[in-house]
Formats: sequence, structure tokens, C-alpha cells
Amino acid sequence: MRIAVDAMGGDKAPAEIVKGAVLAVQKYSCEIVLVGDEKIIRDELVDFEDLPIMIRHAEEVIEMGEHPADAVRNKKNSSIVVAINMVKDGECDAVLSAGSTGAAVAAAQLILKRIHGIGRPAIATPIPTPRGTTLLLDSGANVDSKPEHLIQSGIMGSLYAEHVLKIENPSVALLNIGEEETKGNEQAKETYQLLKGLKTINFAGNAEGRDIPRGVFDVVICDGFVGNVVLKFGEGLALTIMELLTEELTANGGAELLGKELLATTFKNMSKRLDVSENGGAPLLGIDGCCVISHGSSDARAICSAIGVTVNYVGSKILERIKAAL
Repeated sequence: MRIAVDAMGGDKAPAEIVKGAVLAVQKYSCEIVLVGDEKIIRDELVDFEDLPIMIRHAEEVIEMGEHPADAVRNKKNSSIVVAINMVKDGECDAVLSAGSTGAAVAAAQLILKRIHGIGRPAIATPIPTPRGTTLLLDSGANVDSKPEHLIQSGIMGSLYAEHVLKIENPSVALLNIGEEETKGNEQAKETYQLLKGLKTINFAGNAEGRDIPRGVFDVVICDGFVGNVVLKFGEGLALTIMELLTEELTANGGAELLGKELLATTFKNMSKRLDVSENGGAPLLGIDGCCVISHGSSDARAICSAIGVTVNYVGSKILERIKAAL
């Protein structure tokens, strides 16, 4: 399995991207092609020349503030465009990027194209819960979605949850402002009726925002605007809770009362369960090729984890299953 990695995408590129690739080839059965400025990447790889990591030179970079579609069309030799073209040409099995999400989505749609029957692709983000994992989609690929796009997300999310996350008969819910089918805007009410009549997925009704972190449903669908707000709010809330707990325990002598060793172990385990680095990549479903998007602030551990997600994505043959289902 060979994976093209956008080495220049992300807040901590290329150093952390390269380190993550080094960790990944030692952990997973894959080869990595780092795409970007060859000289800079080679300098980062100077001590790891014996590993199955190759370099493909790309002299341009699409920055976060650029208009995604225009940048993809104008920067043909940017790292993300070159990486996705490697998948299109069959040189690599998948592509991973922590750069501009908009650019990655635009390049994937323009170069790899959408699967027949898919109107809009969706980013499927796994969210850790006390019961396991809830898959949220779309979490940022498209800010405006029609009911038929949400239906397609439900089908793709259900298949991904079943075959990649190994959840038997996953429950699928529509994110809304209440449990009743009459709640929500026109988009939500129309989507609910369509989902209710769909026999190919286990539709379980409406989900409210609080149901996502509790893990009430296996798959939750919404448009990319709402999904991205939910995702970033959840990340911020998790960090805030950890900071407040630390502050209170330190101020009130809780560390001595509970025992510093026990407290350190508890916080370490909690941080690991809540850390986005543990699920460092989210697949872009609906594209005719394997594309995984990682958080812009990803460090080496998150990139390594994202490469693991990519390996599972390719190995599960989920792309073929989605095509067959649609």
C-alpha cells in the first residue's frame, strides 16, 4: 500500500508531517510518498534514509487563506494537487493532507471526481464517546446541503461505520433541535421523511446536540456548516474541561487528597480518550478515490494516526462498497 502525503500542508508542516510519516512506516504496513519541496523534506529525512519513504517534488503550496477552487486550478504544481494526481494516475492508493480542507476537497472533486450518484462529498469525523465512537458527517466539506445530499451522507456513513469501525447494524440519526419528526427547518423535516422511508440503513430518528458526545447514535448526519461548528465546539469544550479540572484540583489541594500518582494516571487516560490525535484523520467520502483529511494543527502523532486511518480505509475496500450500495 502506497500513500501520498501532502508534506507542506498544515500549521506544523513539514517537520511534524515528516516525523509522522517516519512513525507510520514503522507501525503500519505501507509505503509513504512525501509530496512537497524536495530539499526541505530531504533535510528532515536525513537520519531515516533506510525507511520506505519517497519524495515527490512540488514547488507550490496552497495557503489557508486562498480561494480553494481557484488555487487548485492556478497552482497545478502545489503539493496537494500533485499528491491527488498521484492517486488518479494509480501511483498511490490514497492521499492524506493536513493543509487547507477547502483545497483538498476542491482538488479531490476536480481531479478524482465524485462517485456516480453522489451530489456532494462529506467529511466523516470519528468522535470518541463513553460508548465507543460516533461518526459525524458532514464536518466541513460542504456548508450547504440539500436533503438528498444528507441521505447520501447517511448511506456512506452507515457503510463506513459498519465496515471500517466494525459497528454491527449502525444506528443513523439526523442532527436536529428536537427528537420529534416535526422539529427543525424545512431541510431537516424533508430529510427526516426521506430517511424514514429508506430501507437500506438503520434510521433511528433525530439526534440532539447532547446525544453526540454521549454516543447515543453510531452515525449522525448534518450539513457541513453545522457539523464543523459542532466539531470545533466539542474540541474547545474538552480542552476547557481538562483545564478547569486541573485548576480546581490544584487550588483546593485535590492532588494531595486523591494522590498525585492516581490523578496523573487518570488525567493521562482521559486526555488520550479525548485527544484528536488518537483519531487523526477523517475520510472524505463520496470521492472516487481514497482521500483522508487531517486537522490543520496535527503533530507527528496525529499524522501517524491519520496514516493508520488511511491504511484502514484502503484495506476495508469501503470505496467499492459505497459504489455498489449507491
